[in-house]
Amino acid sequence: MIERHTCNNGLRIVHEQIPAVRSVTIGIWVLTGSRNESQQNNGISHFLEHMFFKGTDKRSAQDIAEEFDSIGGQINAFTSKEYTCFYAKVLDTHKEYALEILADMFFNSTFDPEEMEREKKVVLEEIKMYEDTPDDIVHDLLAKASYGTHPLGYSILGTEEQLLSFDSAQLNDYIEHAYSPDRVVISVAGNVDSSFMKTIESSFGSYKGKSNSVEIIKPTFLAESIDRHKDTEQAHLCLGYQGLEQGHPLLYSLTIMNNVLGGSMSSRLFQDVREKQGLAYAVFSYHSTFIDSGLLTIYGGTGKEQLSVLEDTIQLTVDTLIQNGLTDKELRNSKEQLKGGLMLSLESTNSRMSRNGRNELLLKRHRTLDEMIQEIDAVSHETIQQVINEVFKEKAARALIAPKAI
Repeated sequence: MIERHTCNNGLRIVHEQIPAVRSVTIGIWVLTGSRNESQQNNGISHFLEHMFFKGTDKRSAQDIAEEFDSIGGQINAFTSKEYTCFYAKVLDTHKEYALEILADMFFNSTFDPEEMEREKKVVLEEIKMYEDTPDDIVHDLLAKASYGTHPLGYSILGTEEQLLSFDSAQLNDYIEHAYSPDRVVISVAGNVDSSFMKTIESSFGSYKGKSNSVEIIKPTFLAESIDRHKDTEQAHLCLGYQGLEQGHPLLYSLTIMNNVLGGSMSSRLFQDVREKQGLAYAVFSYHSTFIDSGLLTIYGGTGKEQLSVLEDTIQLTVDTLIQNGLTDKELRNSKEQLKGGLMLSLESTNSRMSRNGRNELLLKRHRTLDEMIQEIDAVSHETIQQVINEVFKEKAARALIAPKAI
């Protein structure tokens, strides 16, 4: 059972006890990401995530790493378009110790100028690495083709120019506004009882911050096309269709439809593009949900001489889906696959912590496994057709990275 508690400062705690395991995963979720940035500070959420690991008043970056290694624990973080998460997974006997280190990082990071300059070099190498991976960066180009200058079209990593401009004053100002307690959720899952919520509250329940005044504007789907020439062996193609937002009642129908389209090895795209024609090693589709919008993405990579055939094959697969929907077998199998994935994810404290943290942060509600299975079982050919009509009603956005000679 999931328990929820709101502290006096507005910070929320979600707790799920799993007695059958010996681990505990603790996550700090913050409702800020590249969507909350401007063109002037794009990349600050991601850089700040890095800097939380670079030392506090009483711990160096090496101390943080060694202390988690000494207890056999794991600590990591990630930044997305709409949120940032810092998390640690440890044995249940070390949960208080892990929480204390996370709190120290969260509240007492020094943002030492020398550490900042070193870490800028690290993130700059991350940006360069990303630029050298066309099958990754083409998805960023698709976001730009879909949303233009809207913040959802920004890169999470930001640009070299903006990265080099950041200083400790900017980081502290961003924390004061974007990390206000009403925008923070602490999610805990594992072999820990609800009394641990009081320990969390004693560390996080009284800090203050300024409310974030950044207005969240719903994006307009632009369906533009962006081509970039690059010295690559393959042409990398992404197509994007307008999807559904978080909490939409047809989200499970879209998940099942996407699974049939390109979400698995038995999907139509995989079979039509790879197995029947040998056009690509990698071809797939996935759906990204945001607070007020969504994006269905199709990706395929192929030799430059086969690009037009790849595009035609993908379009034919999509057209067939629009015209005929799913077969009874596809609908039945995809439901079972989705339910199986849900149940298997329950075996991981990390997965449960992530699901609970995300749900509390973005939806402020939680559904039981039985409720989710009922919603999956309720998906029908009619709801699938509603999704198809909604998602494919407009032309696709398009992004391509390919050799110049194409």
